[in-house]
Amino acid sequence: MTARTATTERQKRLGYELRKMRTAAGVSAEFAAGLLGVDRGAISAMESGTRAISTERLRTLACNCEVTDELYLSGLMEMAQPTGRQWWDRYRGQLPQGLLDIAAMEAHCTRMRGAYSIHMPGLLQTSDHALAVFRMVIPPLPEHEVALRLALRIERQQVLDRENAPEFVAVVHEAALRMQFGGRAVLRAQLDHLLNRSEQDNVTVLVLPFDAGGFPGAGQTVIYAEGPTAQLDTVQVDNSHGPDFIHAEAQLLKYRAHFALMESLALSAEASRDLIRTVASQL
Repeated sequence: MTARTATTERQKRLGYELRKMRTAAGVSAEFAAGLLGVDRGAISAMESGTRAISTERLRTLACNCEVTDELYLSGLMEMAQPTGRQWWDRYRGQLPQGLLDIAAMEAHCTRMRGAYSIHMPGLLQTSDHALAVFRMVIPPLPEHEVALRLALRIERQQVLDRENAPEFVAVVHEAALRMQFGGRAVLRAQLDHLLNRSEQDNVTVLVLPFDAGGFPGAGQTVIYAEGPTAQLDTVQVDNSHGPDFIHAEAQLLKYRAHFALMESLALSAEASRDLIRTVASQL
């Protein structure tokens, strides 16, 4: 197989798991190469995500590394399957790779939890609200890229409406409910949309009110995406330079605790809807 010229976050993650599996079992790269019938450089390329691994070779490696967790192995096998062209590939070369990696993460997860301090959840934004956010980027984005980002966001939102859609729990700080991106009318429509979406069976919106006091984290947007097993969970953190993806075990434990505390501080789903209605009535 030829080396990839560019790698996605999902390909890098599979490579990370291959290396973790091999080193945890004390298997050398040279032994793994002989086992799979490839050279030493191919193992390095597989573990960096720049070269694919077949499901047959993956199972062979897993057996020799004494991987007994079938759910974990099944998740890895799914990641190794050729997927063909996905809908977000239409934006490749036109938008930053990180945005496409977010779409892929959402498409493959089984459940999502999000924490939002300033912005509304991207999956629950109206087009007008999203446009107002995109137009606040510094340096300003050209209008054709704003249009592409909006189109991508609208397509991403469809993940919540598909068959077997993931559950989505959004913890939204009261500050985000009051940020007037686009002005009062845009915010009022956004709050109405948030209320409507919160009634959906697989969507829960929990508001963290000002009077709840402090909360963990630095205030950035964080998504915790659950995989087929906890070992394959992913945390995505928004930064000004783009999204960061985190999957080290210690960090996953930290963010599970982060979300557990935030959800315990937040209002109930019904009380959250009441506060959203109150904020809307004040506009």
